[in-house]
Amino acid sequence: MASEGADVERDDEKKNTDDGATASGDTAAAAVAARPAGGESVRVDSWIWSVRLVKTRSMGATACRGGHVRVNGERVKPAYAVRVGDEVRLRHDGRERIVVVKRVIRKRVGPPVAAECFVDNSPPPPPREAVAPAGVRDRGAGRPTKRDRRDMERLRGLGGPEAP
Repeated sequence: MASEGADVERDDEKKNTDDGATASGDTAAAAVAARPAGGESVRVDSWIWSVRLVKTRSMGATACRGGHVRVNGERVKPAYAVRVGDEVRLRHDGRERIVVVKRVIRKRVGPPVAAECFVDNSPPPPPREAVAPAGVRDRGAGRPTKRDRRDMERLRGLGGPEAP
């Protein structure tokens, strides 16, 4: 009997603590909930994951350990504390992202809220046409001959012996 009363109290506590702001889609409430509780700093690996610069937090930590993350020009460890106004440089997926921290958050948030947390100063990505297209062979054409392979390498700019 005493446990039934405790269950009712817990249910009431859940109802009182749930303000319903995130359920209604209010992005401002989600951003406030994602802010650090007392301090004004967050781990750099957690922050770059929270603002969706990397897919997972472990990828952020690996990038830090590999020297691909710089804060204000210095290579940093994953536990480095990021503050508002810091410039974060991240080399990821073949390009460099340069962002300035506007707001520190500790939880991953949706893309619209994440975009408000930093100023992106990155150079634009290279156009897609700049990448050489791979040689396309007809279906069922079989294995390429030595001549075909050399022609494909020449098109890709890989060099190799020049044909007469």
